[in-house]
Amino acid sequence: MTAQSRITAVLGPTNTGKTHYAIERMLAHRTGVIGLPLRLLAREVYDRIVAARGPSVAALVTGEERIVGERAQYWVCTVEAMPTDIGADFLAVDEIQLCADPERGHVFTDRLLNARGLHETLFLGSDTMRPAIAALVPRVQFLRRERFSTLTYAGSKKLSRMPARSAIVSFSVENLYAIAELIRRQRGGCAVVMGALSPRTRNAQVALYQNGDVDFLVATDAIGMGLNLDIGHVAFSATSKFDGRRIRHLFPHELAQIAGRAGRHMAPGTFGVTGEAHPLPDEVVEAVENHRFQPIQRLHWRSGALDFGSADRLIASLEVAPQSEWLTRGRDADDLSALKALTERPEIASRARAPADVRLLWDVCRIPDFRAISANEHAVLLARIFDFLQGQGRVPSDWLAAQIQRIDRAEGEIDTLSRRLAFIRTWTYVAQRRGWVDDENHWREETRAVEDRLSDALHARLTQRFVDRRTSVLLRRLKQKESLVAEVNDKGEVTVEGEFVGRIEGFRFQQDASASADEGRTLRQAAYEALKPEFHLRADRFYNAPDTELDFTDQGGLMWGSHAVGKLVKGPEVLKPQVAAFVDEEAGPDVAGKVRRRLQHFIDRKIAAAFEPLLAMGRDEALQGLARGLAFRLAEQLGVLPRDGVADEVKALDQEARGALRKHGVRFGQFTVFLPLLLKPAPTRLRLLLWSLASDLPEFLTSPPPGLVTIPNIAEVARGNYILAGYHPAGARAIRIDMLERLADLLRQKDSRAGFEATPDMLSITGMTLEQFADLMGGLGYRAERGEREKVRAEPVAAPAEAGDGPANPIPEGEAAILTVTEPEIFYTFTWAPKPRPRPERGNRRQGAAPQGGAPGEAGERREARPRREGERRDRRPEKKPEGDRPDHKKGPRPGRERREEGARSFEARPPKKADRIDPDNPFAAALMGLRDKI
Repeated sequence: MTAQSRITAVLGPTNTGKTHYAIERMLAHRTGVIGLPLRLLAREVYDRIVAARGPSVAALVTGEERIVGERAQYWVCTVEAMPTDIGADFLAVDEIQLCADPERGHVFTDRLLNARGLHETLFLGSDTMRPAIAALVPRVQFLRRERFSTLTYAGSKKLSRMPARSAIVSFSVENLYAIAELIRRQRGGCAVVMGALSPRTRNAQVALYQNGDVDFLVATDAIGMGLNLDIGHVAFSATSKFDGRRIRHLFPHELAQIAGRAGRHMAPGTFGVTGEAHPLPDEVVEAVENHRFQPIQRLHWRSGALDFGSADRLIASLEVAPQSEWLTRGRDADDLSALKALTERPEIASRARAPADVRLLWDVCRIPDFRAISANEHAVLLARIFDFLQGQGRVPSDWLAAQIQRIDRAEGEIDTLSRRLAFIRTWTYVAQRRGWVDDENHWREETRAVEDRLSDALHARLTQRFVDRRTSVLLRRLKQKESLVAEVNDKGEVTVEGEFVGRIEGFRFQQDASASADEGRTLRQAAYEALKPEFHLRADRFYNAPDTELDFTDQGGLMWGSHAVGKLVKGPEVLKPQVAAFVDEEAGPDVAGKVRRRLQHFIDRKIAAAFEPLLAMGRDEALQGLARGLAFRLAEQLGVLPRDGVADEVKALDQEARGALRKHGVRFGQFTVFLPLLLKPAPTRLRLLLWSLASDLPEFLTSPPPGLVTIPNIAEVARGNYILAGYHPAGARAIRIDMLERLADLLRQKDSRAGFEATPDMLSITGMTLEQFADLMGGLGYRAERGEREKVRAEPVAAPAEAGDGPANPIPEGEAAILTVTEPEIFYTFTWAPKPRPRPERGNRRQGAAPQGGAPGEAGERREARPRREGERRDRRPEKKPEGDRPDHKKGPRPGRERREEGARSFEARPPKKADRIDPDNPFAAALMGLRDKI
């Protein structure tokens, strides 16, 4: 050190530009060395020097990395790797307050006491080091630097309310991962920074944050060591940590070192707590805000005068006590613990006797325990490496290649990749030692390549797990007030800025179901912002779409293709329903109004086309009186009326009124008054929908499949529902109304009093078996009597083609014989037998009087009076069947004639009573018998 060498301690809180000042001072000299506390920070400073002066004059030396330019002038190193014997003009040590660190303090203290530049030396750090530096470094000058911005305590905040550009600090990996996962779900993601990350992974993660891809950073206390990031708020998730020996609370100056990362340069910063961390005491808050802390009283020290005469003498020299009151011997570092563990092994102690072997053993023991498995595992590895180096002079290439090959795998989760990175750092360190491996450049490049691959894989896993790129990208664009570009493919999938956000169904956006509730808010906001033009374009296409692209469902939904775009709601009249459009509120009132108008036009046209005969009848002013009333009743029931409900009105219609209604297609059936055109599938489907809507039914009626003549008659279904569907319940089945009227036309040709059998035409019309037809007729008011009879059936029998030697065959060759076969046949006889309708009881008839209309043979019998059936005439004449419009084919026998013939047959079949017995020998009686025969 020359007489002109100047030693300066540049002290102050964070964000004072100390590191920037040191870089400027180093570049002002011809050569320089700067020591930094972290490999990450060393890489950052190296990149700045390369950018300023080029790679040829810069060098990066750390435990695992060595990049030396051809004309290296400026050396950027970790403090442990600083070359102190190259005679650089400038030398600087950053974060000098780490002299008080129990683990690494002795290295910083050694640099404070012994490392000097030829012309200038700088020590950068906290103002708490001022008394110690003044006492230990002669002729030192102090330069106080004030913080550029203010630092304010913001109290406790939930993660969900954490402001953007915040860093959340955790002191355990498990807690760090949990916080990062929570932020991903709630805020779109975060970057992760830990001291154990490789520079490549760390830089990639920091880039996510610095570029604005994420607004949050979750880190360990590594960010407190000079990492210059754009942080506005620092939140502590805990205020205590494990320091390697015990869990202890952080000192105020340690909290300030981390909190000071907030508010870079002139921007003010805030700090606080989050999660389960307790609020900071007032005195701690005041100390951090005003940068006033207790001075450091003791620096950790270890002797640098090592004795390699033997292993024991080396250990003794490392355990020498300091002579200054400012210095204290710290706890045993990892290298000293490893040395003690190896010297206790007889095979090592016996081989480490010469000074060169002891020095080699010490160099091996200084390999950091990157793997952090256990002290014993680390000692085993060191013993193996020492054995190779002492016995063979090199670590065998095949053995080293096998170790690296086991690690060179990029698959796996975050923890697995982190372990592999820790393992490769061991071999990277070994490859950096001069003379330990053959072809040093090859192994340095090989280990560096493996580390890069693992670093990239780890960055990818961290990003995949803790960053929702979709949410983070959309948040950034929304924050920047930039227009978002949405794309909708033919499947309705919506992408915004290339990120899938959900699907658009009709005019409603369905966000991605995989998104959490917190992510969903961002997705919805971004999607609607981008979909505004798409909603208007889609509304225009919908408004101009033909009716063939629209349809309605049985439950009242209105469809555009496969997407629901609205539903029907009850209107003022059954034939005038209203529509409700399914349009997101964010689409705007213009889009909603256009969709609503188009849907109303569609359903109005559907009703006008399906119910055109009914609507035309309602507009016909020529219909007057009873005809207009019946037309109104038909409109109320949407074109289908049970005849028994309007029997009086129909009976009162004159032929002119009936003709006027028939012009509109009205058919007066025996069981139903209806418009046949409205029984087609399309009007029937619409009729059931409109009726369900107007009746406020909780579950809408559905029409049967088209083409069915009969359907099951379910007891729980109201009879009126069958009528609306175009079916008439009868027995276990319900028959279609128009087919029932065709059947009624056939039945009117039959003698329903004497009885008749079903014809093939009847069975064909209904599509039923004989038993099913009998049940149907029972439901229509007929009595079915089952009977059996012998049926003669002729079967042809073929004659043999050739005659044998027997008697001659009477059947000519090639002809067939007819064989008659009898078999039982089941048949039904149907007679009109309507069910009696209840009415009030009347008094008993006069004794001895026969009821009118009785059978001819019962006139003289006395019996009690019975209630008159509904529809039965007072003169006790037999009841007529209900009649409809006469069929077009030839009419059957007239009912009056049928009754006369039936009476005659009854009279003839009647057994003779006592009063009818006539003496054949009496001439007068013989005349009576002749008269009876004529009758």
